Amino acid sequence: MDLRPSRVIVAACAGLMLMSACSADDPADDPAAPSPGQSATSTPGPTAGGSASPDADGPAEETADPVSVPGVAAQTHTGTPLRLGAVREQTAAYTSYDVTWRARSSGPGAYEEPLRLSGVLNVPRGDGPFPAVVLAHGYIDPAVYQSGQGMTRERGFLADRGYVALHVDYRGHARSDPDPSGGADVRLGYAIDVISAVDALRGIAERDGTDVPVDPDRIALFGRSMGGGVVQKVAAISPGLVDAVVAWASVSSLEAENFDQFIRDDNDERLDTLVRAHGLPEDSPDFWEGVSSRPYFDRVTEPFLAVHGRADDTCPPRWARATQRAMRRAGVDSELAWYDDGHAFGPAFVAAMERTFSFLDEHLA
Repeated sequence: MDLRPSRVIVAACAGLMLMSACSADDPADDPAAPSPGQSATSTPGPTAGGSASPDADGPAEETADPVSVPGVAAQTHTGTPLRLGAVREQTAAYTSYDVTWRARSSGPGAYEEPLRLSGVLNVPRGDGPFPAVVLAHGYIDPAVYQSGQGMTRERGFLADRGYVALHVDYRGHARSDPDPSGGADVRLGYAIDVISAVDALRGIAERDGTDVPVDPDRIALFGRSMGGGVVQKVAAISPGLVDAVVAWASVSSLEAENFDQFIRDDNDERLDTLVRAHGLPEDSPDFWEGVSSRPYFDRVTEPFLAVHGRADDTCPPRWARATQRAMRRAGVDSELAWYDDGHAFGPAFVAAMERTFSFLDEHLA
């Protein structure tokens, strides 16, 4: 059965020297065998601070906190078809455009005002239709971020190999509208932006006379670092949205660990915003679990490839192992590939991209 939603989506650095790579799980990983989980269409895990609402025909039902994975999954998220802007670059293999679209959300607790989002689109030369990949970049201070920054290498490699590549400028970045939450939604809004980008690609695919011959039935997600965490959330929020998911050097699938690693000791505005809104993880464990992807991995229906460097000192390798074990327990079709490289993927970049292409080619054939 094709679980992909229609246009209305319900759910809410490069060196050529290669170092040794292992295409299977690190022997130190020792992932647990898969165990049966709940149905992919159910919403498992905590209610994430939900409140009981009376039901005239039965017992009270829990309403999910809108700032949680199940809360966002209970909403509807769409994107208007992409609008092509200026040509940024032309090569023998592809043309690169500035693009915009509008993301719209509705449902319990949703921010319902449309948000204008921007991004960069690489379109291969030729008739197509081409498979497509939506890119979710890692953390860059929004004050200095520029459109398309963070996955330029990956975007170019993808287009060279015949993939349409759409890089998302999250809300609050580049030419996108400001983040309505002010950073308090623990990047669930970024996941909504990625969901809307998939819908925006499908929308332009169905519009006659465009220069974007994308195949709406062959779309994948590719996130790195913070963006790896974003695509994990998208997979849990909107099962069946795409055909495959890739995450490089991903952050933890538990947001309390990300808070401890990147925010707790910084004493900056991000810390103040999150603590004021939600409390520290030790004080509000249910909330921090509810905004994490790991408790909801049994909703994930797409095959998942994780790529991680053994020398990553930004996102510790133990995070990748723990996420892989959790995915296996939840029954996710997941792989974890290890490379002798750091967080940014320098010497092993080409080898890791080749592994990624093999995965994408298999699942977007």
